[in-house]
Amino acid sequence: QVRLMESGGGLVQPGGSLRLSCAASGSMFGMDRMGWFRQAPGQERELVATITTSGRTNYADSVKGRFTISRDSVKNTIYLQMKSLKPGDTAVYYCNFHFWYGSTSDYWGQGTQVTVSS
Repeated sequence: QVRLMESGGGLVQPGGSLRLSCAASGSMFGMDRMGWFRQAPGQERELVATITTSGRTNYADSVKGRFTISRDSVKNTIYLQMKSLKPGDTAVYYCNFHFWYGSTSDYWGQGTQVTVSS
């Protein structure tokens, strides 16, 4: 019943910036953590950044200092501000909402393509 809609991907030159958005609809009961993951062709999906409902954040080492995750609790929306983009950041980015209510559940966005190329 939870649906995540992503937007903001595109093609940018190295050193450029993009801001991804992920808006959630449906019941947020038990939701405790949100995040962004990415998957490049031939690669496994990897964690990019997470944020808890209390605002605590974690980042992959590869994006620390360049990416910032944030949230709007009223809009049930999370964002990923990406700066100083590198070709290695090229991937499909997926947002994720994690729920805990005696067991765990994860919901995923449809993915948005980020391509960093000159």
